[in-house]
Amino acid sequence: MSEKINRDDVKVVRELVKMMKTNELVEIKVKDEEKTIHLRRPEPQSERIVQQMPPQFVNTAPQQPQSAQPQAPAQQEQANLGSSQQDDAGMDAVSSPIVGTFYTAASPDAEPFVKVGDRVTPETVVCIVEAMKVMNEIKAETSGVIEKVLVSNGESVEYGQELFKVKPD
Repeated sequence: MSEKINRDDVKVVRELVKMMKTNELVEIKVKDEEKTIHLRRPEPQSERIVQQMPPQFVNTAPQQPQSAQPQAPAQQEQANLGSSQQDDAGMDAVSSPIVGTFYTAASPDAEPFVKVGDRVTPETVVCIVEAMKVMNEIKAETSGVIEKVLVSNGESVEYGQELFKVKPD
């Protein structure tokens, strides 16, 4: 069934389109006794997508005790690394879930999300990792106190790289 379109119909459609733009509507349907006008447009894309990525959660296990024998220099370096890991024994690590650029704050002039000594909960945003122009908020996913910030602002990070050490509650 074909209906003729008159000037008034065109006027109504223009007004409806204007109303949709003004009110950011995606769809509108108008009915009277004779006609139905149904308009639909694609949903607008947001300019900047903020995506939340769950961090890799690592619990650092205590290392085995060191032997009392003298060690060669290469072994001494390994022992120093081991003692650093022992200092972190019992601490949780917040790791990067993606490759990107680490940021401590939402903007250069903003306060950091967290700093050493701050108490965090699993829902606390601790940093942002930017990947492909997308700002990914990274959450602590553990409760405790921030003991160490392991990455500098603006530094590139790898998948699984530890960002923070958290002393659990």
